[in-house]
Amino acid sequence: MKIKNTITVLLFLLSIIPAIAQEKNYYQTDFSKEEFATRRAKIFDAIGNQSIAVIQGAGGTPGVSVFRQSNSFYYLTGIESPHAYLLINGKSKKSTLYLQHRDEGMERNQGKVLSAEDAELVKELTGIDEVKGIEKLASDLSGAGGLVKPSGPALFVEFSPVESGNDSRDELLSKQIMAASDPWDGAPSREANFIAKLKATFPQFEIKDLTPTLDNLRLIKSEKEIAIIRKATEIAGLAIIEAMKSTKPGVYEYQLGAAGKYVFSLHGAMGDSYPAIIGGGTNAYMGHYFQKTDQLVDGDLVLMDYAPDYKYYSSDVTRIWPVNGKFTDEQRALYEFIIAYRDALFRYIKPGVTSNEVLDQAAAEMKKYMVGKAFVKPAHLKAVEEGIKFRGHFQHPVGMIVHDVGRVHGVKLEPGMVFTIDPMIWIHEERLYVRIEDVAVVTKDGVENLSAFVPTSIAEIEQTISEKGIIDFSPAVKLPLDK
Repeated sequence: MKIKNTITVLLFLLSIIPAIAQEKNYYQTDFSKEEFATRRAKIFDAIGNQSIAVIQGAGGTPGVSVFRQSNSFYYLTGIESPHAYLLINGKSKKSTLYLQHRDEGMERNQGKVLSAEDAELVKELTGIDEVKGIEKLASDLSGAGGLVKPSGPALFVEFSPVESGNDSRDELLSKQIMAASDPWDGAPSREANFIAKLKATFPQFEIKDLTPTLDNLRLIKSEKEIAIIRKATEIAGLAIIEAMKSTKPGVYEYQLGAAGKYVFSLHGAMGDSYPAIIGGGTNAYMGHYFQKTDQLVDGDLVLMDYAPDYKYYSSDVTRIWPVNGKFTDEQRALYEFIIAYRDALFRYIKPGVTSNEVLDQAAAEMKKYMVGKAFVKPAHLKAVEEGIKFRGHFQHPVGMIVHDVGRVHGVKLEPGMVFTIDPMIWIHEERLYVRIEDVAVVTKDGVENLSAFVPTSIAEIEQTISEKGIIDFSPAVKLPLDK
């Protein structure tokens, strides 16, 4: 009898192990539910008390691709379940999440995914008021919108392409244009399809664009967001340092990328924030050179622009250095100009000023810097003089995507803005491009360079290159492998 009872207990325990395993849920721990609630409250304020907003989460991924939530949906909820929707009701000041129902087969293979059946757990984790199955959205839209009235309220949705990978909005828009101009494609975007369905189902609604509101919210980063961007920048910087150490003539561009990617994975990055830009010699002249197929040549410079996708946030750091470890006199003069320009730009960044004011003051300082400076070639002097006039050194916002949403040009700078400072020059006659890039965050007193620790001075760079890197300790093995 004892043996029989023991067997019964063991069989019972074995039967519930899968269920226990499924109940281990994953939910982000970087932001508090209070911070998400504050973000949603700002949406309430923006749309008013007679409107509602619906945010569509990212769709499911095919095959075994790893799911990544859309940035807007993650920003407001932290939820990483596919095919989710968020209803923000300006009338009731309540938010409702609509999730798919549990897929037990998928969970046995991939682990628990928060679903409609986890309503109480999801409310506790996110601070959301209600959690329902996805099939309830249509009826709730009707009820929340008061469609029985002669004219329905405004319904806010995102018009712009939704970011759910490492493509910025400008790139996503370009993809839409290419698809629309292809007579064999021409498929509408997911956003356009969603809006069309809303209009067809609820013609009473006045559909309005939620994108400007979300962009304005995301432009000013919270302390926690800045902390994550700081870590993403540290990872990016460490990757570039490792690549510097691994640089020597004959190394392939993609091998420097491999060194950087190793650092990304080592520190828990989800992957690349954008494809690595690693260009030796004239390859760097192409601003977004992604091929990375060439060997590094003695005497050339190599440029590396790379950052991780870390906890839904990015960075954007660039350095350029000599392949053989020593700057020539020509390279030194051009590079020192770039460093001086970077430092000048940072000196004038503070709350209340505009990008144009920063650029004007830095350019004036660089004109003084040029007094008495000599360059080896007339083309080099021409390039730096044109560089002083160039207005692109003050670049783009950085946040949940490398070219983040929001405006940093034509507006007064505010604490919490994060953007890149990217001084650059072109010597067109030689197809030579020289630049570095740093991540700036505006503080209440001025500015902080999050990537200042990455070697910048000539002495720092030459010292770093002289050290051994991961490629030295673990070089690539020739293929096919010798048996």
